[in-house]
Amino acid sequence: MILKIDVEQGASSPFFVAAGFGGSERGTDMQKKVTVVGAGNVGAACAQYLAEGNLSDVVLIDVIEGLPQGKALDLTQAGPIRGYDAKVTGSNDYAAAAGSSLVIITAGIARKPGMSREDLLNTNIQIMDAVMAGIKAHCPNAMLLVVSNPLDVMTYRAWKKSGLPPHMVFGQAGVLDSTRFRTFVAMELGCAMTETQAMVLGGHGDSMVPLPRYTTVSGIPITELLSKERIEAIAQRTRDGGAEIVRLLKSGSAYYAPAASTVAMADAILNDRKTILAASAYLSGQYGLKDVYIGVPVTLGAGGVEKIHELKLDKPELEALQKSASVYKEIIASLS
Repeated sequence: MILKIDVEQGASSPFFVAAGFGGSERGTDMQKKVTVVGAGNVGAACAQYLAEGNLSDVVLIDVIEGLPQGKALDLTQAGPIRGYDAKVTGSNDYAAAAGSSLVIITAGIARKPGMSREDLLNTNIQIMDAVMAGIKAHCPNAMLLVVSNPLDVMTYRAWKKSGLPPHMVFGQAGVLDSTRFRTFVAMELGCAMTETQAMVLGGHGDSMVPLPRYTTVSGIPITELLSKERIEAIAQRTRDGGAEIVRLLKSGSAYYAPAASTVAMADAILNDRKTILAASAYLSGQYGLKDVYIGVPVTLGAGGVEKIHELKLDKPELEALQKSASVYKEIIASLS
């Protein structure tokens, strides 16, 4: 059941029918409103997938004048062909977010040549603080889905600045990492990608923890289908998944899969799917961890993170998860 979202094919878009997730036809449900902060590649793709799934009306917000307005108008003009009737608008003013039930935060800068990781972190923290000031002023009760990097730290920061209970603030991490793991398993075995299921825990970075025991093809654990060496190679490629795309592009980073993963989470919330997936969630003792956001299996629905599932991890798996969390706790401590 992990990361495979089975829904009624209510969306008219052929893309979303094929992808396996979508929302309702235009009607009362379409009064749902989602704000996407950041109109770069990831944010614009999120807006596109939300609209094509007829999941909600969408507001794109960005500080660059004309950018969110132009992309929103372009997406609106694609509606008659792509078969959606979602209202897509763009703005430079957070007042446009009023009434949103969910805010997706993609804002931030990518690391530039000569920029240290500390410089990147400090810059994106300032951006996150500015975003949260705007959100608190105009839709303080909206759930927050964070995509900005470094993901787990930014999710923690958004929670601290929001004043919301932790179940209403979560990050998109494990969904993307698990999807990449699923993809590489399917490529290795030559099987249908839709038949794969996976679970990747930990931080959204080099310390992520793929779990082969919880990764299956048509219900069969991959430990029965692949050698230990091949599984480790696939796990390492998953850890390097984002960096591999950056190297290939030479300028820029991944956005199709990150946006699709984000919208899968949005779908679970907007349509109360009760989907079990990996998300960056606040831990208060689970897995021996406290006061940290880290990727763990959760049930995601209309109430946000409705349950955190504690898997039976063996000692090396648990130690790897705790080690991953310690990296982010140290960063959070340095910010404090």
